[in-house]
Amino acid sequence: MSEQPVHLILGAGGAAGSATVRRLTGDGAHVVLAGRTLSDLESLRDETGAAAAHEVDVRDIAQVEELIGEVQDAAGRLDGVANLAGSVLLKPAHLTTPEEWAETIAVNLTSAFAVVRAAAPLMGRGDGGSIVLASSAAAQIGIANHEAIAAAKAGIGGLVRSAAATYGARGVRVNAVAPGLVEAKMTAKLVGNEAQAEASRQMHILGRLGTGDDIAAAVAWLLDPATSWVTGQVVGVDGGLGQVRTRPKG
Repeated sequence: MSEQPVHLILGAGGAAGSATVRRLTGDGAHVVLAGRTLSDLESLRDETGAAAAHEVDVRDIAQVEELIGEVQDAAGRLDGVANLAGSVLLKPAHLTTPEEWAETIAVNLTSAFAVVRAAAPLMGRGDGGSIVLASSAAAQIGIANHEAIAAAKAGIGGLVRSAAATYGARGVRVNAVAPGLVEAKMTAKLVGNEAQAEASRQMHILGRLGTGDDIAAAVAWLLDPATSWVTGQVVGVDGGLGQVRTRPKG
């Protein structure tokens, strides 16, 4: 059995996921990576000294359950799981196809449910643990053309609170981070030119976009046993976007 804390990071190939892996491995944790593209994960594993890398379709509840069981069996314990897989779809509802809706729900909400479904009872049979999911500031406020992604991410807030109530007595904490706009490959089209980038920066009262490191710091904090009295929370890591309105200039 590993004497280090054992954490599984899904969506490890993204900006927040890879930054979280670097932070956790730098702190000496036993970290297992999972995501869509195995070659990217293997490069990150080699860079960070992570324990293993697995290709997984987070939309598939059975695959997620199998993976979580394998990680626990291999390491002898499972202290934390963070699901940082996600997608971005910016379309009004009337232009969103049924296929786009289904994909948005599957990648963002079904994956989160799959993690809770598999990890919470397993952790609850041991010493407990921490589950961290990914919501969004777009679920906190109304932003035009975010109907599908806002609905999916808002669902994560409900999942977090209910699962925290269900599994808390077994020592399992369930929380989420809710980022604002983060610089990443999947958001590159949103800030494709300087005018778009500046408009996005001005939506955040702190005047900048987020980074993977910003999100990783919060995820690592929620995974840490030092936050053992924190559960059922959706933590905004969003430059103020979810709660604070920007002021007119001048």
